[in-house]
Amino acid sequence: MQTVTVSDKGQVVIPVQIRRRLGIAQGCQLNFSLEGQVIHVEIKRPMVQTKAEDGFGMLVCKRPGKRRLADFDVAVAMRKGP
Repeated sequence: MQTVTVSDKGQVVIPVQIRRRLGIAQGCQLNFSLEGQVIHVEIKRPMVQTKAEDGFGMLVCKRPGKRRLADFDVAVAMRKGP
């Protein structure tokens, strides 16, 4: 744990190791909440809009013949990997 000092404007510097690990850069927005005497900080990440087509090719069924959606077990495919 690192200790930082609050400036006269109420500003603190987030240690570089933490910024790099979490991808915090200039312009990032942070959400603050208070729980008792504890301050929680979360990085506000923009929602990424995806379309069904973005997942094309992620699941592969190597069974010969006609395939049905029921043939794709997502949990098994994730365990097996690419």
